[in-house]
Amino acid sequence: MRQKIFLLLSLSLIFSLFSAISAQTPETGAKPSVATGDVAALAANKIVLQTKDGAVEVLLSPKTEYKRVTPENPVLKAAVAANLSDIGVGDKLVVTGVFAADKKSLPAKSVYLMTKADISQKQTKESEQWRERGIAGKVTAINPQTKQITIEVRGLANTTSVVVTPKETVKFRRYAPGSVKYSESVTSSIADIKTGDMIRALGDKSADGTAFAAEEVLTGAFQTVAGTVKSVDAAKGEVIISDFQTNKDVTVAVGNSTMLKKFPEEMAQRMAQMQMGGGRPGGQPGTAGQNGQGGQPGGMRPPQADGSAQPPRGENGQQGQGRGGFGGGMRGGQGGIDDMLERFPTIAVSDLKAGDAIAVSSTKSPNTDRVTAIKLLAGVEPFLRAAQATGGNNRQRGGQGGQGSFSIPGLDGADFP
Repeated sequence: MRQKIFLLLSLSLIFSLFSAISAQTPETGAKPSVATGDVAALAANKIVLQTKDGAVEVLLSPKTEYKRVTPENPVLKAAVAANLSDIGVGDKLVVTGVFAADKKSLPAKSVYLMTKADISQKQTKESEQWRERGIAGKVTAINPQTKQITIEVRGLANTTSVVVTPKETVKFRRYAPGSVKYSESVTSSIADIKTGDMIRALGDKSADGTAFAAEEVLTGAFQTVAGTVKSVDAAKGEVIISDFQTNKDVTVAVGNSTMLKKFPEEMAQRMAQMQMGGGRPGGQPGTAGQNGQGGQPGGMRPPQADGSAQPPRGENGQQGQGRGGFGGGMRGGQGGIDDMLERFPTIAVSDLKAGDAIAVSSTKSPNTDRVTAIKLLAGVEPFLRAAQATGGNNRQRGGQGGQGSFSIPGLDGADFP
């Protein structure tokens, strides 16, 4: 989350810096440079900056200028004077200067600082805002004339239809195909939204909860894939499964932003039985066609920004603390599927073994042989057994080869702020 916030904020700062550098740098032939990253180490005369391309030594001199910006207003004109002593390990920097020929050192002309404490504070405020003023659900209808979007909001016990009306200043964003990263999402419009998409919106709900005025709208197309584990490579963060629907091998890539949880056995059995009985918590039984692309999803979380999630994960997602998803419904004291998922036991890739049944949510992609997991949920055997048991009656709803449709509560969603 902190990385994502910084990425979005630094883009604004970098743009203003480039404009300023272009206006102020004389035509000496030297190309001005901007480096961004985290402080890995610092000394009296240099800072080691960890950038997306590797470590860079920022060389300091008595002429180096230090400025501080805040996450709330990350623009050059809002920067205030700072000192080297204000910088600490883990802080975020934007450094201007001219790279040395080896591109590994950068004599600093200016150093712009955003402290990790300021970023953390903004993260907390934004997370709380999305919890209190956010809504998540599945798009069921779109009215291009009125620009209204009807969505299905699922809780544990019921389903509510809500009409989302964008405000005049609304911002639309959409996930790129095959990407689970908010930082890779693109500016969008209502014309890009399709029935069946998942949506997360920030704004104001009506008193009766059936209408929502949105100031920010985030959408994406997601799928669910389930199957039996064939092999696990914890070092590479890869799991190969035999797809429940197609019987084909699918490679599941697990990254730092992946949420890894295990469905408690007793709860999974109880909810799967409810599905077999024709109803389940959170609404009507969902269907999942090939690769689960027709599946009834769970939920999105408010966007984060490096392209991964909040809170930070360990390598290969091994820390996988809970993260939100689609289907959480209205926040603010009302329990939902995401809240339930947050409390499930956290697992690591290394905990999985051949023969386990898992289900994975990902963005839809033309490549059906490999998916990048947003959420990976183990302990889903009861849901797959229920789908098999009802396969004969569910073939018209997407089941293949005698395997019926399946729906696993809370399993869809993406990476949000």
